[in-house]
Amino acid sequence: MILSDKEILKAIDCGDIVIEPFNRENLGTNSYDVRLGKHLAMYKNRVLDARKHNEIEPIEMSENGYELQPGVLYLGVTEEYTETHAHVPFLEGKSSVGRLGIDIHATAGKGDVGFCNNWTLEISCVQPVIVYPGMPIGQLIYFVVQGDIEHYYNKKKNAKYNSKTGRPMESMMYKNSF
Repeated sequence: MILSDKEILKAIDCGDIVIEPFNRENLGTNSYDVRLGKHLAMYKNRVLDARKHNEIEPIEMSENGYELQPGVLYLGVTEEYTETHAHVPFLEGKSSVGRLGIDIHATAGKGDVGFCNNWTLEISCVQPVIVYPGMPIGQLIYFVVQGDIEHYYNKKKNAKYNSKTGRPMESMMYKNSF
């Protein structure tokens, strides 16, 4: 079951969902629109190695925006910091963003119960496109969880994306053993 706008507001009121900053105008019928933060990043190396730490180069957008290029993976971040303590959050791209040829996540659209952070976006585009800080970029949809939760994400010892930075976070795959 997906939460409606009224249920999202109830969850915010009781602290099960936190969205900072919260803007009532961003609340849709059954989702909350998130905006693109001013921080982007690109990997320093063209070839990435899943067993190694792949360093990123930060980019800070001005109000004039930033031109994304095809064939480059950009990491972005939402302006909004979120916490989800009783629901499973899903991040989906907005259709108007998709119609510009922008994809905001390659594989990581689902969050975990207990996720407390800004969302890192895995941005790619099919043709050059200029993006701007503060533009609507995606929407959060909240699903009800059935049953008790044993391991909340923010309390897991091996959770790799718990550090609150307000900036995009590179892959931490290299911390896995394989």
